[in-house]
Amino acid sequence: MSVCVVSNVFAGGYRVALQGQKATGMGHTGVAMTDSSEVVFFNPAGMVFLKDEMDISGGVTLLDSVTKYQNSDTNATAETDNPIGTPASFYLSTKYNENIAYGVGLYTPYGNVVEWPTDWEGSHLVNNIELKAIYVQPTISYKFNDKYSVGFGPTYVIGQVEFNRNLSTSLVDENGDRSNVTIKGSGIDAWGYNLGFLAKPTDKLTIGVSYRSQVDMEARGEEADFANIPASLQSTFPDTTFDADLVLPAELTVGLSYKISTDTVFAFDINRTYWGAYENLDVVFDNGAGTSSNPRNYKDANIFRLGLQHKANEKLTLRGGVYFDDSPIQEGYFAPETPRNDSIGYTAGASYYVTSRMELDFSFLYLRFKEFEGSYDYYNQSGTTISFGGDYKSSVTAIGFGLNYKY
Repeated sequence: MSVCVVSNVFAGGYRVALQGQKATGMGHTGVAMTDSSEVVFFNPAGMVFLKDEMDISGGVTLLDSVTKYQNSDTNATAETDNPIGTPASFYLSTKYNENIAYGVGLYTPYGNVVEWPTDWEGSHLVNNIELKAIYVQPTISYKFNDKYSVGFGPTYVIGQVEFNRNLSTSLVDENGDRSNVTIKGSGIDAWGYNLGFLAKPTDKLTIGVSYRSQVDMEARGEEADFANIPASLQSTFPDTTFDADLVLPAELTVGLSYKISTDTVFAFDINRTYWGAYENLDVVFDNGAGTSSNPRNYKDANIFRLGLQHKANEKLTLRGGVYFDDSPIQEGYFAPETPRNDSIGYTAGASYYVTSRMELDFSFLYLRFKEFEGSYDYYNQSGTTISFGGDYKSSVTAIGFGLNYKY
């Protein structure tokens, strides 16, 4: 029997960009922006170009996501009932001298909860999943001169995951309850890094490059709990532990910002995410059930981001943006852990200065995935490959609140 782990959430999933309120409001552009300590995430080279001696920013986002499934051939329908997500971030940047700045970032680029109805049509692939991944990034930035700088930050990643699915399309115990497995992992950690380069060739133009390394999350000896197993099979499926390797892919972002006027800035980013590293997920069980192989065969994908920022007056700054996110999932590999197709994100935001040093940040995002008919064709049950598919429609709405303090 195949056991499918919550791999899509660790990798593709709802890849919602919510690592900073200012950036979110501008279509998630940020690699060439230097107006807050959010640069710790978007481009660490920008820290040394911040105007103030110390810059502190943080925020939280309320995220509501929904996926609807329908199969016109079987008349099966289902809809996720997900709790409100709350991804958060915190950044601090301070200057050591005119050429060196250092700081730290705490953020959650991967994190999601997806809850399908129990025992729904696709329950042999997933009933519910939950992922939390926290990144901690101490960072340093060095300025060669008034035009060029670099930045570097090692990233320590710690995460946890819980996933439940039924063992097959039909297996039940003596009471008629569906046999299922719950996989739990916590304290899974790994290391990566964030590199950045920033150039200011003119007073109006800024060019940025950022590279975040691949992170390999190695789950070892984590819990696998089997429930509602028929008496005749209980010796085959005792509670046990499992090992699995989960890939968080590398990313390269190149972008620019241009001052159209004293009060207006335009930004454009191109992001390349190297999903091709995510070919397969092998889960090794320690109860003699063997190895479950789950093909994913992702492809590298691009995100194109556009943003605009306008200073309306001394108190209020307005933002807007849009981004186009290509799906890394290829035909035949759409699994309902969090099925995703190409998407368009529409964003808006604002900052309001409460005092000369403190501003409140707000952001809004509506992410709409292209409705599609997709299937996962690699589920193996008792030596037989079974395809599961249908029509999927997904969307995400997010409202963010933040605080930026400078001195």
